[in-house]
Amino acid sequence: MKKYIMAILAVGVLVGLDQWTKYLATVNLADSPLVIWEGVFELHYSTNAGAAFGLLQNQRWIFLVLATLVLIAIAVFFYKISPKEQYRPLQILCVFIMAGAIGNMIDRVLNGYVVDFLYFRLIDFPIFNVADCYVTLSGVLVIILLFFKYKDEDFKEMLK
Repeated sequence: MKKYIMAILAVGVLVGLDQWTKYLATVNLADSPLVIWEGVFELHYSTNAGAAFGLLQNQRWIFLVLATLVLIAIAVFFYKISPKEQYRPLQILCVFIMAGAIGNMIDRVLNGYVVDFLYFRLIDFPIFNVADCYVTLSGVLVIILLFFKYKDEDFKEMLK
């Protein structure tokens, strides 16, 4: 039970951090970007009614349904993960993925778009936000863990 309470609290804190940074971006960056490192990185207010890279613009219901399905799948995976210490990294990464999905869902429900503000000008990477970082980095780390840390016998024990 403690595992679930801690997860819910952590998701709440992470979603709060995401929403707070989006609020700060909306209030402080709407008029002009803040250059952190000239030619490399800046905080640049933007909205995105689509998915990553601006795909599927104005398809809010598709995103809400997909995000809900992802949340359910991750929650079930989290529930089924063995409480053993060796699986703690997967549990933590599930929490980050859930927080990211919820953070962007909140934007889509309330605004119809997601607030983005992190921009790597050096590589002209699409503008993104904290929730995107949660999902993307955690997803990559989950894949790395599943391929390189856990063995076949771990998978059998992991989801008991």
